Amino acid sequence: MSASQIPPGNAANSMAATTHKRRLWPKHLHLIREEPFFLLMAIFIGILSGLAVVCFRITYLSVRTYLLSTSLSPSRSHLLLVPSLTGIVIALLVIYVFPRVRGSGVNQTKAALYIYNGHIPFRTVIGKFICSALAIGSGQSLGPEDPSLQIGAGIASLLGEKLQLSRERLRLIAPVGAAAGLAAAFNAPISAVLFVIEEVIGRWSAGVLGAVVLAAVSSVVVMRFFLGSDPLFRVPPVGPVNPGELLAYAVLGVVGGIASVVFVKMITYFRLHLKNAPAWTQHFQPAVAGLLIGFIGYLGFPQVMGAGYAYMDQAMHSQYTWEVLGILAGLKILATTISFVSGTPGGMFAPTLFIGAMLGGSVGALERQLLPHFSGPIGAYCLVGMGTLFAGFIRAPMTSVFMVLEVSGDYTIILPVIISNAIAYVISRAAQPVPIFDMLSRQSGLDLPSMEEQREQPLLHVEDAMRAPRTPLLTGEEPVKMALRELEQSTEPLLLFRSPDGLWRGVTRKKLAELADQGDAELPLKHAAGHNSLAPLLHPDHSLDTALRHIYDWPLLPVVHRADPTQLQGVISLPDILSAYRRAAGVPGS
Repeated sequence: MSASQIPPGNAANSMAATTHKRRLWPKHLHLIREEPFFLLMAIFIGILSGLAVVCFRITYLSVRTYLLSTSLSPSRSHLLLVPSLTGIVIALLVIYVFPRVRGSGVNQTKAALYIYNGHIPFRTVIGKFICSALAIGSGQSLGPEDPSLQIGAGIASLLGEKLQLSRERLRLIAPVGAAAGLAAAFNAPISAVLFVIEEVIGRWSAGVLGAVVLAAVSSVVVMRFFLGSDPLFRVPPVGPVNPGELLAYAVLGVVGGIASVVFVKMITYFRLHLKNAPAWTQHFQPAVAGLLIGFIGYLGFPQVMGAGYAYMDQAMHSQYTWEVLGILAGLKILATTISFVSGTPGGMFAPTLFIGAMLGGSVGALERQLLPHFSGPIGAYCLVGMGTLFAGFIRAPMTSVFMVLEVSGDYTIILPVIISNAIAYVISRAAQPVPIFDMLSRQSGLDLPSMEEQREQPLLHVEDAMRAPRTPLLTGEEPVKMALRELEQSTEPLLLFRSPDGLWRGVTRKKLAELADQGDAELPLKHAAGHNSLAPLLHPDHSLDTALRHIYDWPLLPVVHRADPTQLQGVISLPDILSAYRRAAGVPGS
């Protein structure tokens, strides 16, 4: 029954019941401030998310062992049959049981934050767990990190609803769980925190940052308790970087940027066409995708199946030639595109890292052949390649840098990472203005905020809108009649004057006229203005948002020098602010 179909009496009862439930919150927790309790909840969410991710990893690894055997090279019959047959099962589950589990999980978490007030149905969490485990375990070219992110967000959402948190807290609790799930899946708490704030929340505040950090750290502690503290990769020693090799890393940035653009365009093109295909084809799209990926494995490249962490580790230890590494990178782009556009649930993080590692190793190995004096280890190029593809494809530049540092534990690689990542990011932005997650959300009919677009929007300051006052600067010793005469010759909404204490005060035209009518025309302004005449002070570097907070009570605000408040640098009014916004938007005539 829709909301419009509920009888008035039932609606009132429902509202009363809801109000009664919400009143349980202060009754049980009236002695605990909401902020500390929210931080305590973040730790609990991290523990639960860590446990869920541990179970998820054990599940998809067990599925792979059962379906494809324990070896890195399964039998050819398994390579063809297992992904396609499992794809049919996944399609049936997605269509008839868990219709909300399509996609990677990042956009779904953003949708929960910005559209559904932090609500993620727990049925979706269960479906994401089952379907993603089947997909990754059967060899689909997808990863576990993005599903883990949504699983953690769903657990947090369920807990927040059970505790009947306020709507504002419910909106923030899903990203807290997302950071916990991602941190446990990737064993990298710093990268998880940065990604959630950089891509999901999009803003910093002490309370949000504290909760996200606590959740991420506690989930990683739980994960390491059960699965050990070993990193995902056995990273070889990097050592100091030869300055001449920075050019080689710049070349890697160019290659990674181009590969990122190709990857994004392939996914957006084929996903749009498959979404517009007849509905009955959705029953077979995951199966066909599994068959094609199995065929790639059948031809001798099983490395592209699944998350591929073991093969990234092999690439770091120079177990492939540069030709094989380049082929694996290209085939992984193809395989991941096939898997993702078919609607099979699974993540994009691991495939992105795989492509980057193979591209980086290929570029490094080829450059060592052409320029033998370049002595940098192949593992370093693989690591930098991971961050390069992440920066170009996912478009989270800060996360990509810290991810490589967190995985390698070696600060000497920071300069190559920054150079390569920056080049890939710039190329990707130039050739593909809309980031991948924004493009996917728009294809799904969701208007989610673009964090990259928000970062790129120019921040307007008071100095962009302020102007010189249209009245002479008066002091508090001047009489009311002089102030009234000056104001009558101006269009200013009020008159600003400097009081003997050096502060700026304001008086309106109406107030001056009343004083003149009462015979107080000779009264000094410092006595006439009253106690509530002290104007809020603005500085040129303040944002226009700061000015808008005062503009209702003060239609004209003084802008003063930070080192000398008595020095008026300009004034600002509401028309000035609106004109500044119009100029920034490129409106003609503004």
